[in-house]
Amino acid sequence: MDKKCTGCGALLQHYNDALEGYIDETKYETATICERCFRIRNYGDYKCIIKDNNTFINIIKKIDSKDLVVLVMDLFNLPENLNVFTENIKNPILLVLTKRDILPKIIYEERLLEYVNNYKLNYKDKIIVSSNKNYNFDNLLDKINEYKTSDKVHVVGFTNAGKSTLINKLLYNYSDNVVNITTSMLPSTTLNSIEIKFSDNMTIIDTPGLLQEGSIEDYIDVKTLKKIVPKKEIRPITYQVKTQQWIYVEDLLKLNLKDNNITMFISNQLDVCRLFKNKENPELNEIEIKVKKNEDLVITGLGFIKFTKDETIKVSVLKGVKVFTRKSLV
Repeated sequence: MDKKCTGCGALLQHYNDALEGYIDETKYETATICERCFRIRNYGDYKCIIKDNNTFINIIKKIDSKDLVVLVMDLFNLPENLNVFTENIKNPILLVLTKRDILPKIIYEERLLEYVNNYKLNYKDKIIVSSNKNYNFDNLLDKINEYKTSDKVHVVGFTNAGKSTLINKLLYNYSDNVVNITTSMLPSTTLNSIEIKFSDNMTIIDTPGLLQEGSIEDYIDVKTLKKIVPKKEIRPITYQVKTQQWIYVEDLLKLNLKDNNITMFISNQLDVCRLFKNKENPELNEIEIKVKKNEDLVITGLGFIKFTKDETIKVSVLKGVKVFTRKSLV
């Protein structure tokens, strides 16, 4: 009989240690999690498993139309668009905005809730939560119970949006089920759907995360990834630029500005410096982009920068990393 890893959803197998779901044959009968999940949980030893978005899309296309879908979005790393969800999900949607504890407290929640209306997503309701702070989970569970029309609730979203962490918190707070889904800051931790019996009338289904196109996490090593993912509330960094200057974020980002006031929202574990001369970095790819007053420049997976004046700037990032502008979040 096939067995699934309760941590990542992969089918357990003992034939090939290079493939997902591997477990030593001697442990197969009693194992509940695969070797990869065991090493992530106990040693922080991450083994990359390559998945493409077709896997995710095929899963959400098969969701029964009457089931509730909980769409989880990371407030710090909001995507450019939600086309993949609007094109493939016709279910009732509850929008859950996670990681409230990462953005500064001075940002009003009403503004954040209003901001996501720009996505033109047809949802039943929306709510802001923080799994780390156990914030607003009573209200979240109330909304899930209010909008679900069957006993199945599917949790979907981009990688690292906090889906599995959110489910673990719901289980810890309100369920007798002791299942613990494997979580990490690294992409594709959940590899297949995981069904968890939450109560007599609810089964929560965790799904693999959708890979975000052009995310910096796909072009850096694990050590650097641990630095760019904020672990606590961000302290914004503001610069007043009156002459030509270069702003550097380690070897990940370079901005060339002439006249602007900017505020950077990135992990405070990263080193940021301002210089009055250019420093070449052949690993960075330079592009020219026009940013308008009260727009954000978004570096996918790294953070965002608010501009207070119109300016055509030069931004250099690792090749493949996506940069775009949007209406200012803050």
